[in-house]
Amino acid sequence: MTSNHTDCHYCLQSLRGRKYALREENAYCVTCYDSLFANSCEECKQPIECDSKDLAYKGRHWHEGCFKCAKCSRSLVEKPFAAKDELLLCTGCYSDEYSSKCFHCQKTIMPGSRKMEFKGSSWHESCFVCQYCRQPLGTKPLITKDNENYCVPCFEKRFAHHCYSCKKVITSGGVTYHDQPWHKECFVCAGCKTQLSGQRFISKDEYPYCVDCFSKLYAKKCAACKKPITALGGAKFVSFEERQWHGECFNCVKCSVSLVGQGFLTQQDDVLCHECGSA
Repeated sequence: MTSNHTDCHYCLQSLRGRKYALREENAYCVTCYDSLFANSCEECKQPIECDSKDLAYKGRHWHEGCFKCAKCSRSLVEKPFAAKDELLLCTGCYSDEYSSKCFHCQKTIMPGSRKMEFKGSSWHESCFVCQYCRQPLGTKPLITKDNENYCVPCFEKRFAHHCYSCKKVITSGGVTYHDQPWHKECFVCAGCKTQLSGQRFISKDEYPYCVDCFSKLYAKKCAACKKPITALGGAKFVSFEERQWHGECFNCVKCSVSLVGQGFLTQQDDVLCHECGSA
């Protein structure tokens, strides 16, 4: 450029009719300006003269013609690019060399696009969606089943068990009774409402009962000891003429010998062995 500045600030030669450059309000002839202030090009190592376009990236400088992809040499001027190990690469070369592939579509995740990471795999943001409703998962809670991702509402709708008692979703654990799922806290005795998970219980008319409640409500009483006969654990009992005995209680009323599997006689409400009954 030309102006009314009279002398170069460095060499003091007249600037009348000559091109010059300004720096901090001081005028310099082109030669002095280039020697004092011109940046060195990263590619060709030559100074970037004031008449040339200086392209800068992270404190480094290039001539316009030197600002190229380090692999394919295509110009990067006004084009998207990426840096790797201080090398500039066009997006195509960078993708070929370094970009990860989307787990879902297997296409390259281009530099600058948003990438989702999940269980060691990368996804396009548009591919990281619920398998059922197809809505983006982003950073929402999700559940994986058979390598497919689901938002929590869709997973519960399609796969989760619902408690037979309260009808709510069973998210973990649970109890199966009569082929129906139950929350542990919902699986209770039909009589006293005590939780039965992990406890011994007896089924009656499709309802579970703790041993105590079943004994009080339904169990037959032993004709000898008058205690309930629950038959838990495969315990043996004897039935005769609408009366029942624990196996260990079915004894001769006189000599106390066991009558289980033996012949016996009756005398009113008593049972006797043959020997005592014949005496």
